[in-house]
Amino acid sequence: MTKKTMKSWAMLACVSLLAAAGAAQAQELKIGYVNSERVLREATPAKAALARMESDFSKRDKDLNDQASKLKATADKLEKDAPALPESERNRRQRDLVEQDRDLQRKRREFQEDLNQRRNEETAGIVERANKVIKGIFEGEKYDLILQDVVFASGRVDITEKVIKALNAAPAAK
Repeated sequence: MTKKTMKSWAMLACVSLLAAAGAAQAQELKIGYVNSERVLREATPAKAALARMESDFSKRDKDLNDQASKLKATADKLEKDAPALPESERNRRQRDLVEQDRDLQRKRREFQEDLNQRRNEETAGIVERANKVIKGIFEGEKYDLILQDVVFASGRVDITEKVIKALNAAPAAK
């Protein structure tokens, strides 16, 4: 191929690309934006999941707080009584306090792990349902692109309220 032929092909390719870009601009893109955090905060299924979690974990949380209060009262009593106690009794009570504290810390870690796991499961279920709703809106209203988690978005493209309403209206999936 000669240099002149290569330049001609390159020029033809550039003209073709410009023509294609011009045609794409002639069609207006339909873009939407969904604020995921807002959906997880305001949608009825998300609020219901939060209420279920609070209900399921509140007794256990109260029990841990009660146990912590009792442990603190026992520690305060030991501190007050320590000067009058024989050393062997004082050491025994201190060992008991340390053991009770370890048990409480273990139970708190387990509680937090269970709570986090449950929160993740509930959130995943809501996100899955929201994604189905978003896909339905995408297909039904012929969007070209729907974005989540952007830095800035105009209210003109924000479809979060539409997603929340559709999610609230959708039957709960089990």
